[in-house]
Amino acid sequence: MRTVFDFSPYRRSTVGFDRLFDTLEAAARGDTGGTNYPPYDIERTGEDAYRITLAVAGFAEDEIELTAQQNLLVVSGKKAEVVANDDDHRYLHRGIANRAFERRFQLADHVRVTGAALTNGLLAIELVREVPEAMKPRKIAIGGATLTAIEGDSRKAA
Repeated sequence: MRTVFDFSPYRRSTVGFDRLFDTLEAAARGDTGGTNYPPYDIERTGEDAYRITLAVAGFAEDEIELTAQQNLLVVSGKKAEVVANDDDHRYLHRGIANRAFERRFQLADHVRVTGAALTNGLLAIELVREVPEAMKPRKIAIGGATLTAIEGDSRKAA
């Protein structure tokens, strides 16, 4: 039996967190995409830098496509057609997955893809979080209109 969560009371008291609640509701419904292929790792490589590594054994660079849209990274792969049993290929066992795939990653605001590399069957996608100056915390003087930037960690406002 599944428990259904209603997040509507929280939506009324928050502003700008619609995607967060959409993600929570999708997770509660079990909308996970239905597949675990290809496997991947997400690691933090710096204060505002991240890396997604996908295991795409058997795929060449021209068979993988990366598409970065607003807050969404789509990685898809499609193998070139190989005849199963011709004169050059006589498989006794086929264990390396060669099926097409599509993996989607929701990116946080101000995260952009800076590069990708395919090495030894691992696709590494580099990401960086860049907060614009207008989004960094500012100190506001009471009774005046003077704004000054706060020195220090800009992630405290996020």
